[in-house]
Amino acid sequence: MNLKETLFKQCVLFVNKRLQTIEEVLSSNQKALQAETKSSAGDKHEIGRAMLQLEMEKASQQLKGVHEMKITLTKIDFCKQHKTAHLGSIIETNQGNYFLSISAGKLTTYDKNYFAVSIFSPIGKRLLGKKTGEQFTFNGSTTKIIAIA
Repeated sequence: MNLKETLFKQCVLFVNKRLQTIEEVLSSNQKALQAETKSSAGDKHEIGRAMLQLEMEKASQQLKGVHEMKITLTKIDFCKQHKTAHLGSIIETNQGNYFLSISAGKLTTYDKNYFAVSIFSPIGKRLLGKKTGEQFTFNGSTTKIIAIA
């Protein structure tokens, strides 16, 4: 398995874990909401229900984000080789290594760290479209692109 596939699989694992966590939160809150309906009355009941509703709305938004990440991952093509950074590129810089995909944080493979970043993140926007040898400034630091795969 090549480096890009390995990083991709780590991103898929990240998304699946996140999805599982959100589904557990939704299920737990749904059960709590049903229990709240059966056993409570008065103001305390209304506050408890409102808080559970807010938690469920928050989890639903997170669920939407996870589905968007899944869609982004389906757009990564392992066969395409470009000279410019694009979705699915591995970018080696003098400041660190990046995998333009989803915001999954630090991934370690082959004893090397890579940061999985979305093309919509501030650093992802800076990397997108860059070529080997180009430089860009991010957070007051100049970064040089060493290689793109």
